[in-house]
Amino acid sequence: MRAAVVGGGAYAIGKRSARKEDQVNAGVEDAQAQAQQAQQVAAQAAAAPAAAPRSTGISEEDIAKLKQLAELHDSGVLTDAEFEQEKKEILGG
Repeated sequence: MRAAVVGGGAYAIGKRSARKEDQVNAGVEDAQAQAQQAQQVAAQAAAAPAAAPRSTGISEEDIAKLKQLAELHDSGVLTDAEFEQEKKEILGG
């Protein structure tokens, strides 16, 4: 009878230890899964290109060229036809 009590106590202690170990392992696995998910989110954020500013279709360089072209046209250096031709080239048309 004594052996049965000792054996039953050992069984209960072993069972409780196993449950605690399972809980610890589950906690570690959850933490690892959360860390992996956080890494994936960070990697996706780093890989996603930043939103580019909305383009008007014309660069600042082209605007400067058009202004210079307008000055030449206004001063009489370029004819209307030459002005239109150069403007089309700058605007890609």
